[in-house]
Amino acid sequence: MAFWNRRRSIEAITSFEGGSRLKATMSWPHLIALGVGAIVGTGIYTLIGVGAAKAGPAVMLAFLVAGLVCVFAALAYAELATMIPASGSAYTYSYAALGEMLAWIIGWSLILEYSLVVSAVAVGWAGYFNGFMESIGWALPAALTSGPFGTDTPGIVNLPAVGIVGVVAGMLMLGTRESATVNAVLVVIKVLALVAFVVIAAPHFDPANLQPFMPFGFGKTVDAAGVEVGVMAAAAIIFFAFYGFDAVSTAAEETRNPKRDLTIGIVGSMVICIIIYMVVAAAAVGSMPFGQFAGSPEPLAFIARTLGSETAATVIAGAAIVALPTVLLAFMYGQSRIFFVMARDGMLPRALAKVSEKRGSPVLMTGVTAVLMAVIAGLFSLGELAALANAGTLAAFIAVGASLIVLRIQQPNRERMFKAPAWPLVGAGAILGCIYLFISLPVSTQVNFFIWNGAGLVIYLLFARRNTRIAKGEETAA
Repeated sequence: MAFWNRRRSIEAITSFEGGSRLKATMSWPHLIALGVGAIVGTGIYTLIGVGAAKAGPAVMLAFLVAGLVCVFAALAYAELATMIPASGSAYTYSYAALGEMLAWIIGWSLILEYSLVVSAVAVGWAGYFNGFMESIGWALPAALTSGPFGTDTPGIVNLPAVGIVGVVAGMLMLGTRESATVNAVLVVIKVLALVAFVVIAAPHFDPANLQPFMPFGFGKTVDAAGVEVGVMAAAAIIFFAFYGFDAVSTAAEETRNPKRDLTIGIVGSMVICIIIYMVVAAAAVGSMPFGQFAGSPEPLAFIARTLGSETAATVIAGAAIVALPTVLLAFMYGQSRIFFVMARDGMLPRALAKVSEKRGSPVLMTGVTAVLMAVIAGLFSLGELAALANAGTLAAFIAVGASLIVLRIQQPNRERMFKAPAWPLVGAGAILGCIYLFISLPVSTQVNFFIWNGAGLVIYLLFARRNTRIAKGEETAA
């Protein structure tokens, strides 16, 4: 069999070497909290302003479009995660269904996704932190609140963004269950803050603020200033706000009852978050003209403050400061597990695939991941990071949709604890929807994505393909 088409059997994927298995400590409430913690974050607290600038009041429609695409992907993830209860997410599923080289590309894309998501959320958190510090008269020097790249007001380093990455990494190193419990508490705080925002903004709802509803049209176009606008341009960026549910699938190996709890965690967190997003988006764009908050780094707090509720704005900003790290925790958790599994498979140096005997988690890999993400967060801006992170995620979702279809055709009789309804439609919907969103991304983002994966292919050809478990003869290709 050609090296690029080597596939691992599901049996091999779900059996683990001594000392390299992660400890199962989580149940479905932890998974729903992990999913909601990952999904509800920078997208609604921060990127709603970016989306409104591109779509106007139709940012609500952009949330709906992105959410529907993610529903297809979530159903595919739920079936594959319960059938292949191992860490690694789309990378692992691709290795079983699509072959080794495509699995590497998806793993490499996931590295891009998770690294940039954590970095982008850290930058978004820093925006709320800086606003909060200014409101109490303790503003940080401008040079320490923004990185040198991708911003109109470049500084030296975004120090708050670097600091929060370090704090969250420290939590993860304490242990999976401990960090999951803290995450659940913070998720409740975050959702309550959004409820408070809706209560404040809803009485100011004015239908006139929704006119014209779609000022820049539906498809992606370029305005007179050379900026890409339209509902789909907004959806391609806002998509960032939805895809945290795939972090739940990386917890498969650490779930006590994966065949039941993963379905509840993935689908449940997705449904909860779509409802939250639509309500908050409607309250935001209905309470004032979108142009007033479109450029704010803390749009929800800005809206509350403009509506005359300075105390509520401070509370919302404070809640974002406390609770946005749940997104960091979920994605840093997912990234360290994907790195870990790729190292365990031989795609990356195997020395990195170490599990702490005391913590039952990959402490070394978590530290390596944190350093990478802190550097990115300290140097780059939010919009630039979010767009490129989306490209990596869309590639992963396309692979998950394809893996669902391939495994249904090739292994129709394999036990599936959860079966995606109308699986041909679910698989095709995930693939085609994600392709459309990818086309709607900025051209520069698309180019950077292909450059990233071109570099990844070189690494695969020079290192990974020679060092996988199959290449070393440690297991037989499926």
